[in-house]
Amino acid sequence: VCKRGDVTVQPSHVISLGSAVNISCSLKPKQGCLPSSSSSKLILYKFDRRIYFDHGHSLSSRVTGLPLGTTLFVCKLACSSSDEIRICGAEISVGVVPEQPRNLSCIQKGERGTVTCAWDRGRDTHLYTAYTLQLNGPKNLTWQKQCNDHYCDHLDLEINLTPESLESSYTVKVTAINSLGSASSFPSSFTLLDIVRPLPPWDIRIKFVNASVNRCTLLWRDEGLVLLNRLRYRPINSRSWNMVNATNAKGRHDLLDLKPFTEYEFQISSKLHLYKGSWSDWSESLRTQTPEEEPTGMLNVWYMRQHIDYNRQQISLFWKNLSLLEARGKILHYQVTLQEVAGGEITLQNITEHTSWTWVIPRTGNWAVAVSAANSKGSSLPTHINITDLCGTELLAPQQVLAKSEGMDKLMVTWTPPEKAAPAVQKYVVEWREFHPGGGMQPPLGWLWSTSYNLSALISENIKPYICYEIRVHVLAGDQGGCNSTRGSSEHRAPLSGPHINAISEEKGSVLISWDEIPAQEQMGCILHYRIYWKERDSNSQPQLCEIPYRISPNSHPIDSLQPRVTYVLWMTALTAAGESPQGNEREFCLQGKANWSAFVAPSICTAVIMVGILSMRCFRQKVFVLLLALRPQWCSKEIPDPANSTWAKKYPIVEEKTQLALDRLLKDWPTAEEPEPLVINEVLYQVTPVFRPPHHSSWSEKGQGVQGHYTSEEDTGYIASSPPPPRALTAETGQGVDLYKVLGSKGPDSKPGNPASPLTVLPVDYLPTHEGYLPSNMNYLPSHEAPITDPLEELPQHISLSIFPSSSLRPLTFSCGEKLTLDQIKMGCGSLML
Repeated sequence: VCKRGDVTVQPSHVISLGSAVNISCSLKPKQGCLPSSSSSKLILYKFDRRIYFDHGHSLSSRVTGLPLGTTLFVCKLACSSSDEIRICGAEISVGVVPEQPRNLSCIQKGERGTVTCAWDRGRDTHLYTAYTLQLNGPKNLTWQKQCNDHYCDHLDLEINLTPESLESSYTVKVTAINSLGSASSFPSSFTLLDIVRPLPPWDIRIKFVNASVNRCTLLWRDEGLVLLNRLRYRPINSRSWNMVNATNAKGRHDLLDLKPFTEYEFQISSKLHLYKGSWSDWSESLRTQTPEEEPTGMLNVWYMRQHIDYNRQQISLFWKNLSLLEARGKILHYQVTLQEVAGGEITLQNITEHTSWTWVIPRTGNWAVAVSAANSKGSSLPTHINITDLCGTELLAPQQVLAKSEGMDKLMVTWTPPEKAAPAVQKYVVEWREFHPGGGMQPPLGWLWSTSYNLSALISENIKPYICYEIRVHVLAGDQGGCNSTRGSSEHRAPLSGPHINAISEEKGSVLISWDEIPAQEQMGCILHYRIYWKERDSNSQPQLCEIPYRISPNSHPIDSLQPRVTYVLWMTALTAAGESPQGNEREFCLQGKANWSAFVAPSICTAVIMVGILSMRCFRQKVFVLLLALRPQWCSKEIPDPANSTWAKKYPIVEEKTQLALDRLLKDWPTAEEPEPLVINEVLYQVTPVFRPPHHSSWSEKGQGVQGHYTSEEDTGYIASSPPPPRALTAETGQGVDLYKVLGSKGPDSKPGNPASPLTVLPVDYLPTHEGYLPSNMNYLPSHEAPITDPLEELPQHISLSIFPSSSLRPLTFSCGEKLTLDQIKMGCGSLML
């Protein structure tokens, strides 16, 4: 009830779809606006939307097109000086007449259950609708019950039909009623056998007689009126059921087709009559495993050989697990038997729980292996395999081995038989593993066998996308084998990274580039090619490239097109069938270039020819020899004793010249062709006559022989002075020194005064060693006689050795020029020193 006014709806608050209504709003006395208000009006809202207004104390509006369901209308008062005031409201429901209920059916769960009926009520009326269920039975019995649920489609009468009236007929119907009308279903008739659904069987169990799968009995409990049962069972990993019907089973049934060591699921359903009634719900599942049986089938065995040394080899056997149907139990171990074919005696028997076995055997002889699997009930038949050289016969190698993708996890391998040995093929074996060229631990091996007439194989075991696999096809023919291989991947993309250049070296005039493999997880398939790029540093030109087909090893390649003494930047990429990788690391390199031997050989030959030509000249050879003797290191000569320290030298005056002539100046002045200024040299001793001395009478000669490398022969000449020196001669009393000679006077061991046969011997004290003899350093002291003597330089051999060691054939320089000797009297030719 509204305090300020009323809202009325005509003809009704509930109307059918498509009908129109009149909505009126009026104010109660003294509920309008204040007299001081200048305006007053009533406003009609449909939900929150204004649809009509009017000035005064009432309004009326006709509304059409209302949707199914309930719509709210509100009337409000608006005054000039205040907000809108709510007066009253009304709900209008739009619906339809109920449809006739269909598919009416009833069921009683179990012998002691109650009758429950269900129906299809049709479309929604959008109005409150009541459903009434009425059951009529024999002897005018009637049961009726109404459903108060707004969406009612089933109802339990809460009555039990007893088994005493199994053949009695019952009739049931349902009636739907709402504000707009009503509808009833067609009557439905049934008997107790038609509507009773037995309860599901319970207490299900299974029994294996003598622990054998061949005699299996399924047991359960059921209601007393049950006449028919059905059983269904399946392995737990299967989706399809095996169905069995059993009549008058009385809770027992034998199953004969169960498989050993298999877990099964069992369910049972029941029915009261063969043709009438309905099946009970399925019982709860019973899961159990059948007993083991002796394994059937044979192991799939493969092997690998690896040479250890010259007389031993390692055999690695692999086999796959038997399937559950073949194992028929839990495999406890595998038995491996190794024997030599020629001997026939078993060499080794071993038991292992693993699916692989490794042993070392001799490389000589033919060997065979047998492998079998064992469970608690027995062993499988052994698989025999002969150990042969799998790739030893080239004629048996299959041809055109290819691998093609067949999806994300499959590879199709195809091949052609050997060209010249196709009839000899007995079996093919396809093996594969993840391709890891770096070596180390090898990934697991997969293989499958194929018949001799099958030239393809679909690989689906452990194949992953973006992984490169090495695939090898073996041909087996008796005790011989041949193989061929390829690489393949099920899916591929461009590699994620490029090869890493680890070294660049110069080798035989070319550049050798070495790189590291791309990590396997970044190759994204099988690499087909490598590309080496290079360009000059700081150059904007396009780089040059060299494409290399992929090979397992080595990871290096030479490049011959780099220019010497130019700095290049090099990098690499890798390519799969899907594209090219990003570039790897950059390396700079400058080729130094090999030595141009032709540029050195030609000038060397020319220089050698010129030197031979020059050295063929006698004068040049002598001068070179003199130079070599002058440059001879001191360690090549023994220490020369100073003659001034001798007892003989102390008895005679020593005359020193004021000026010393250096050896380098003397050598420098010899080759010049200019005529020097004449130098006057006075004779110290008046009379000089040649005297011949044996070499063993002079200790000086012996020392000279040891130091200078030659001796004074019997033809060597001494000089005897028999008269006093002239006034210009230098004596000890004058105290004047000479610059070129030190003169020592001595008598021979047999000399006497005034005896010409025993004259005073004059020897040079300071001398310079040359290849031509002893060069005196006192040029003023010379013999006075000018008797011609034989020039010893003319007696030198024509062949001059370039060795720094002096020849033993050289003699001291001896000459006599009379009273004075000037430089113009000395002839310096290319042959010898001439006076």
